[in-house]
Amino acid sequence: MEHQERILNKAHELFMRYGIRSVSMDEIANHLGMSKKTIYQFYADKDALVDDVIDIEINLNQTECLAHRQRSENAIHEIFISVDMVEEMLTKMNPAVINDLEKYHPRAFRKFTEHKNKFLYTLIRENLDWGKKEELYREEIQSDIIARFRLVSVFIVFNQDFFPLGKHNLPALIIEITDNFLFGLATPKGQKLIHKYKQHRQKTITV
Repeated sequence: MEHQERILNKAHELFMRYGIRSVSMDEIANHLGMSKKTIYQFYADKDALVDDVIDIEINLNQTECLAHRQRSENAIHEIFISVDMVEEMLTKMNPAVINDLEKYHPRAFRKFTEHKNKFLYTLIRENLDWGKKEELYREEIQSDIIARFRLVSVFIVFNQDFFPLGKHNLPALIIEITDNFLFGLATPKGQKLIHKYKQHRQKTITV
C-alpha cells in the first residue's frame, strides 16, 4: 500500500504541474526511483492512474467547497471565496489538465463531468437560492438556468479554442467573468456587498 500511495501522490503532483499528456509512466517511475514494472503492479495502465488522481482532485474540491460555505457570511461572500479558491488552484494546476482529460482519458473525464454537473451545479443553485432569500439576488432569476450558465462560463476559460494557453491570465479572466455574473444578479443591496468585497480584495492585493 505504501508503494501505491507514493505512486499516486507523485503522479498527482506531476500531472497537476505539467499536464497529463506530457507526463509519461517512465517519468513517474524515474521521479520515484522505481521501475515502471513496479508501477504496473498497482496500475494496469495510465488510464487507471489518472482515474485515481481525478478522484483525489474531486474529493479535495468537494471538501474545500463545503468548508468555504460554512465560513461564508452570505451568498455573495461565498462567490468571492470560491474565486479565491480557483485562483489558488490555478497556481498549482496546469490548465491543460482538463483538455488532456477530455481528449485522452474519457473515463476520468466522465467522472469530472459528473462532479461538475451534479455537485458543483447543486452548490451554485443553492447559492442562488440563498442569495434570493437574503434579497441580495433578484427574485425573478431562474436558478436552474443561471446555475447552468455559471458552470459553463467558469469552465470556458479552460477551452483552448476560446482562450489559448499562454495568451490570457486565467485568474483575471475568472474575476472578470464573475464580476459580470454577480452584477447581473444583484439587487442594489447585493451590489453594495459586491463593492465591499472588491475593495477588501484590492486592499489585500496592495498590502
